[in-house]
Parts: sequence; C-alpha cells; structure tokens
Amino acid sequence: MPTRDTSAEVGTPDVQTGEKSIATIATLRVGVKLYVYHDNSREHRLAEILSIQTRKGTPHYYVHYEEFNKRLDEWVPPTRLDLTKETVGDVGTPEDEEADEDSAETDPKATAARAASAKQSGTSGTPETFSKEHEIEKLRTSGSMTQSAHEISRVRNLSKLQIGKYEVEPWYFSPYPVEYTEEEMVFICEFCLSYFGEERRFQRHRTKCTLMHPPGNEIYRDSAVSFFEIDGRRQRTWCRNLCLLSKCFLDHKTLYYDVDPFLFYIMTTRDEYGCHMIGYFSKEKESAEGYNVACILTLPQYQRHGYGKLLIAFSYELSKREGKLGSPEKPLSDLGLLGYRAYWQDTIVDLLLNNKGLETTIDELASMSAMTTQDVIHTLQNLNMLRYFKGQHVICLTDAILSQKQKQVEKQKIKGKRTLDPELIQWKPPVFTAANRTWNW
Repeated sequence: MPTRDTSAEVGTPDVQTGEKSIATIATLRVGVKLYVYHDNSREHRLAEILSIQTRKGTPHYYVHYEEFNKRLDEWVPPTRLDLTKETVGDVGTPEDEEADEDSAETDPKATAARAASAKQSGTSGTPETFSKEHEIEKLRTSGSMTQSAHEISRVRNLSKLQIGKYEVEPWYFSPYPVEYTEEEMVFICEFCLSYFGEERRFQRHRTKCTLMHPPGNEIYRDSAVSFFEIDGRRQRTWCRNLCLLSKCFLDHKTLYYDVDPFLFYIMTTRDEYGCHMIGYFSKEKESAEGYNVACILTLPQYQRHGYGKLLIAFSYELSKREGKLGSPEKPLSDLGLLGYRAYWQDTIVDLLLNNKGLETTIDELASMSAMTTQDVIHTLQNLNMLRYFKGQHVICLTDAILSQKQKQVEKQKIKGKRTLDPELIQWKPPVFTAANRTWNW
C-alpha cells in the first residue's frame, strides 16, 4: 500500500474547528484532540490539549483525558502523542508555529517585570470583574472557596513535589512563583513548608531549620496522632505556605493571602525526627453560615488510611465543645463529599444502634453528633432510612444498612479502626476581637 502524503493537508490553513486531519508536532494547537498514551491504563486515550509549554527546548503538552477526572490531567512529552491517527480541531501551519515560538521566546527578567507591573496595577491575570479586593471581600463573608471560574480553569503548573520522604504529583494549579514551574521537582520542607527549586538549596535549609512541628499549640495527642491549632494571623508565612501546598490538591481553594480570619488544625504523626503533617482543616474564626470547616485535606501520601475520617471527627468534636451544630463549607470536592457521607453514615447508624430501641428524633441526632439537621436529613434520605408510617415519618434501619455495618465491623476487627479520645482534647473555644479576625499590618 503506497505511503500517504499528508504534508499538504497539514499545512492547509483552512481546516475548520471540529474537522479531522493528520497533525505534526509543528502544527499542534491548544484545543486539538488526539490520542495520548495514558500510563495508568497502559493504552492510548483521547485527550484535549489545554496548554503548550517549551521546557529546555522540548515542547510539552498539558492534556485532559476525555471522561477522566480533571486531577488526572498531566504534562506529556511529544513521545506520548500518537500522531498516526486523525486529530479533531484546528491544526495550524508550520509557519504559524514559528511565529508563535518567536513571540513566546521572552527574557525571564522581562516576564518577571511584566508580572510585577501587573501586580502593581491590580491585574493578576484574572478577569476584570473579579479583582483581588472583590475576592477578598467575598472571602470575608463566604469563607475560603474560590469565587472566580478562571481560578478553576488554569492548568497544573508543577511536575512533582518532594515532601519529606515522599514524592507526590500535584493534581491542580497552584500559584507558586513562576520560576518553579520549569523545575522537574519542587522540594518542600515538611516542617516549615518553605519551598525550593534546587536540592542543594533545600539541603542547606534543612541544616538550618529548627522547626520540628507545626508552629502552634498542641491540643490533642494520643499514641498515633497529634493535633496543633494555628492562628493564621500569628503565623501568616507558615499558613500561606500551607495554602500554596494545599492548592496543589484542592481545585476550588482560594489562594489570596488573607489567612488572618482562619484557624488551622494540623494533624501529624510523630517519630524521633519530629511531627510529620498528615492533613489539616481550616475554619473561620467567625462563620456567618455556621460552617465548622472551610477547607479540609489529607495529603495524597496518607490517603486511604482512615485519616480523613479522623480529621472530620475532630472538627465535630470541636463543635461539641463550642456547643454548636456544624457543617462543612459547600461545595465539597468529590473526595471530600465521599469522606463526609461515609462519616455521617457511620455516626448516625452508630447513634441509632446504641439507642437500644428507644425513640429519637432528628433534632436529637443532630445534637448528639453536632451535625446540622439538614445534614442529618440528607444522610437519612440518601440511605433510604426515612419512611412514612401511620401518618408520620419514622427512621428505619434497613436490612441493607445493618448488613453493611456488620461487614464493616468484621473488617475493622482485622484492620483496626482509627478513633479519637475526646477526653484527650485540651482545648477551649477561643474568643476573638474584631482586630484578631482580620488583617493587622
């Protein structure tokens, strides 16, 4: 079969969006869909190019795999692209590519100067309708979730992080300084959360860093974990570094540096080298909506070990000490929603089983668990435990729920279950003045 000459087709400028064509490295554009080798599934998957970047003279493509979660988006080299199959979308001409490269070759100092100029003029690359001041004002009234869709749409900019003895791949964009985006690895001190682009500088820092635990008050300790409470106003730099790190794994987190209105609760594990952060949650010092959690994260290297439920349980124990009903800030991430649903189900089913056949109400369940009545009702409805009987609604423990609980108990006998001892919490609800809750330069 004769070889097909595609050079004429590739160089045609008239290709319409949505049409199929054969592309080359020189003609690939943002928006083109093509097949890319996916490491986990070990096969080529259809993906869309979201961004193109030249690293050390080689183009890299940020792709989103069709029907895959956004956290699996990644930078890929040209070797993982399948250019033997037709692509979907606009492909350019080699001449266009050369023009783009000429315009893209900029001096890093000039780029930094433009970034500084943009910062001084109040434009940070976001749409004009979402100014920094506007975002911070919304942050003060509605918590820590991002208000700008532009924040969510940006592509992941870091390749790998080294946190302690773990190498972790970020999931989402995080606004670390632009010079770090070209590094293969960003080194993060697991104690002070400072970040470095060179291993030599990182090792030099480690010889000087004296911090061995989060810079706050230890309010809980058992044989497995400790919790530290940190005031964002007193430890601004540490909390800002924490926000930068957590943005790598939270798609909807706001990263402006207004950490003053928040308290951070850090869960750690201990060894002879210090207290190593497992995860954290933050909460507003004063939440108008009654939220007991603003952001919550278990670091990827510690996920699927039961630590997420421990973080959630601790947030509700604090709500009990405050004498309030609490709920996490909405919307939750997909993993956050799964974690909360599992915790809510376990808590409510345990309360009903321990009730020994006595009557109870939704308000009583909320009071005993520190959950809001809306979350209790939502959980009961999801589990199909609310029934209408003899003219009134009743709570019914179904056979399916009891069977699931029995399997869970048997599994926990083998693997064990992480629990908190409320008696070990050394904490009283803090009282803040207006000055304590906000910026105080």
